[in-house]
Amino acid sequence: MAIKKVWVEDGCISCGLCEEVAEDIFEVDELSEVKEGADFEANEDAIKEAAEGCPVEVIKFEEE
Repeated sequence: MAIKKVWVEDGCISCGLCEEVAEDIFEVDELSEVKEGADFEANEDAIKEAAEGCPVEVIKFEEE
């Protein structure tokens, strides 16, 4: 199943793990944000790894 949507819920602690694991998807400034135009299909494994590794469990994704 392909990932069609990725978002970060409230509660991000800006640890930078998501950006380290999936730099093509996430950008951390004050909080983590999903980069506009990011290619979810090409980075599915990294998105899942970032979501599973998030210490506050705020990275979410939706599959088709």
